[in-house]
Amino acid sequence: MTKVKNLAPGVLLCLVLAVPCWLLGKAFPVVGGPVFAILAGMVISMLYRDRERTQDGILYTSKKVLQYAVILLGFGLNLSEIARVGAASLPVIVSTISTSLIVSFVLCKVMKMPANISTLIGVGSSICGGSAIAATAPVIDADDEEIAQSISVIFLFNIIAALTFPMLGSALGLSNEGFGLFAGTAVNDTSSVTATAAAWDGMHPGANTLDQATIVKLTRTLAIIPITLALAVWRTARAKKAGGSQGSTFSLKKVFPFFILFFVLASVITTAATAAGAPSSLFQPFKELSKFFIIMAMGAIGLNTDLVKLIRTGGKPIFMGLCCWVAIACVSLGMQHFIGIW
Repeated sequence: MTKVKNLAPGVLLCLVLAVPCWLLGKAFPVVGGPVFAILAGMVISMLYRDRERTQDGILYTSKKVLQYAVILLGFGLNLSEIARVGAASLPVIVSTISTSLIVSFVLCKVMKMPANISTLIGVGSSICGGSAIAATAPVIDADDEEIAQSISVIFLFNIIAALTFPMLGSALGLSNEGFGLFAGTAVNDTSSVTATAAAWDGMHPGANTLDQATIVKLTRTLAIIPITLALAVWRTARAKKAGGSQGSTFSLKKVFPFFILFFVLASVITTAATAAGAPSSLFQPFKELSKFFIIMAMGAIGLNTDLVKLIRTGGKPIFMGLCCWVAIACVSLGMQHFIGIW
């Protein structure tokens, strides 16, 4: 009971903050609830003074609730459906993901950027924006300011993509299929993919690229599994080596992010249930709860973020995000031209 009393004020604050941000995200999907929550949290943190009473709950929300959100995210992935529909887009998806990760790694070394921010921007740009950052952050033990910085960078280029990609696609003469693949692979976040594809459909009546772009995006989201597991194994090996060299006892439970395994299990349950005849709508509440938990966690991260410091140190992350974004767009279009979809 003592622990609950310590956590309750901070968790309640994040819950109250999340509700209007969730509604705003519904009204403005191109921005999204998580971005509204981070911005609101950062503004409130500049005015809020009762930090000590709520800090434990805010920290719990930014760490544990974020992990619960990732687990529930797994219920939105039907592996068999993605494998059936999204397989044709795999060459483009693999190429764009690899490109973003390589660009972020090289720039991390060249610009001497913090490894955690580089990793988060790399996976956020290449996989699925905020969801990938949410899944990766606990694995690499990223702090709240690193998460906020990465989300802000992803948000910036989501907005630019949603506003410019439909016009760019028309100027390049992309087919409806080609633009669906372009939007699904070159736009970072799921909500922004939806907004971009919907804008194209508005410009081209009857195009119906929204469904294809969404499937491509969900196929891309699957990369969360191997990438986070690879990062987890790498971090575990480093921790084990450090523990052994220092003569301390190594604990797998403390360093390995077991919530990722629950995320995989949730995906398997969804796949098995739908194969057995269960309607996909059965898992919709879990998906919505996952989105709401992410918004709660992003609000908590905003409350723990120094806005002034974030702005002062934002130049290099924004440049990295730009490089990843441009590289992904170019590779997506280049691969389409190479395999004859364009």
